[in-house]
Amino acid sequence: MEYFTELGHIGLFMAAFLAATVLPLSSEVVLVALLLNGLSPTSLVTVATVGNVLGALVNYALGYWAGVAVIRRWLKMSEAEFVSAEKRFRKYGVWSLCLAWAPVIGDSLTVMAGILRVRLLWFLLLVTVGKLLRYVVIAWMAG
Repeated sequence: MEYFTELGHIGLFMAAFLAATVLPLSSEVVLVALLLNGLSPTSLVTVATVGNVLGALVNYALGYWAGVAVIRRWLKMSEAEFVSAEKRFRKYGVWSLCLAWAPVIGDSLTVMAGILRVRLLWFLLLVTVGKLLRYVVIAWMAG
């Protein structure tokens, strides 16, 4: 994480982008480190949100264009787990995308949104709101 921190805003963008994919990164650590270094909370929250939403958009695109078998293999899901995830997504609907920031379920939500062809505008709106609020809370707690 130190590498990302040394790069400032660009490092935060990279960490946030990669953290929104299936890579096990923590953009929150980079955000807090940069806040403690005195960088602007507004610019940091904006950069982190944009990077994280764009990373989630990659997951959406993978779900949209890749076959279900590829996605199941990528997420290491059995057929039963996939059907269960699809049922849960349909049950809670697009509003569940506000939780796209959450560990473990966030990547699956964004991929499932692509598979189920959720309207891109709704996807971007709900994912952005959830991720923005998460970064605002983290910045507020760090401040």
